[in-house]
Amino acid sequence: MPVPTRILAAEGAPRGGLAALCITQTTGWGVLYYALITAVRPISADTGWDPALVTGAFSAGLLVSAAAGISVGRILDRTGPRTLMIGGSLVGVLALVMVALAPNLPLFFAAWLLAGTAQAAVLYQPAFTVISRWYGAARVRPLTVLTLVAGFASTIFAPVTAALTFAFGWRGAFLILAGVMGLITVPLHARYLNRSWAPAVPGTRVADGPAMTREVRRSPEFLALQALMVLLCLGLYTVTLNIIPLLVEKGADYATAALGLGLVGAGQVGGRLLFAAIPSGARLPVITATAALALLLLAALPGRVPVLAAAGMLAGAVRGCQTLLQATIVGDRWGTRNLGTLQGVFAAPLTAVTAIAPAAGPLLAAWLGGYTAMAYAMAASAAAAAILAAAMGLRENRPPAKR
Repeated sequence: MPVPTRILAAEGAPRGGLAALCITQTTGWGVLYYALITAVRPISADTGWDPALVTGAFSAGLLVSAAAGISVGRILDRTGPRTLMIGGSLVGVLALVMVALAPNLPLFFAAWLLAGTAQAAVLYQPAFTVISRWYGAARVRPLTVLTLVAGFASTIFAPVTAALTFAFGWRGAFLILAGVMGLITVPLHARYLNRSWAPAVPGTRVADGPAMTREVRRSPEFLALQALMVLLCLGLYTVTLNIIPLLVEKGADYATAALGLGLVGAGQVGGRLLFAAIPSGARLPVITATAALALLLLAALPGRVPVLAAAGMLAGAVRGCQTLLQATIVGDRWGTRNLGTLQGVFAAPLTAVTAIAPAAGPLLAAWLGGYTAMAYAMAASAAAAAILAAAMGLRENRPPAKR
């Protein structure tokens, strides 16, 4: 059972605060995440570095982000978001300048490791905590708005990065993107984020600092939820990020398979819109069971592209729901006090899984004999998450034993 706490009253969102976070999140994701994905081939062509190594630098940065997120969460709880997220933006600017000026692959890697610390300080995890503290129990709607708007980061910044690269080369493009990040995110973080959190209202029962946080982190429910979400993320991200080779293996041409990837993104938007319609107590079993079904369909269905595309959209919708589930599940069960620390610990392995998922798909396909077999294995991972969700639900609904 959850450690008893009470969700605190909302801090009070500043007017324009949600819009500001939407802008900074869209910019942060576009510059610190999607820009490199867009520029891999131009970087490789210019430098001679293997594309897999260029992508590997990005994945290494995501692993650093996962580890740094734990410390970021603690700092966020202790100091509030303003200084932390301004600092993260400035570190991101420095990292992007280092990327642009890197004369060799080791320094390019080092720049992306630094970018990983910036990602931890400015992307979804601290933003989720800020929204939860601002809106309290009413956080689902603003979280949905935030993730919907930030979901357009790739739509905006992938073509912008490509155009800048064509006009100025990839190094010039990253210098310009560094300037864009500094000019947009630093002043908005400074203007709209809290300098510190409001003190607890006298008489309100809240989590008792570090001791209660440690108790939550070590509780069977916290660990079970974390394991469940790792299994869910592993299945969803490994298949959807490798859906192009999966569809090609089933007979689709490359252009059609690429469209299938785009439909996964469209499905995410739909999933985020539908998330609030799922009753809060049913979200865990519904989302995990639907994920298992979607991945099983992608594995089992023959090569009829429209049907496979529909299954891909369903998987994308579940990914959209998973993002909001990750944003809300800790606060729903343990309250918003110390949420930064708990959210940082909770999300660390999930961020790590999303970092390795692009490479895990080809490795599993090579080991198991194809992408279809890989999809079956990942459907089993999601099914294990669904079984764990059902078991947790049964335990929570079990009547107390008679004394």
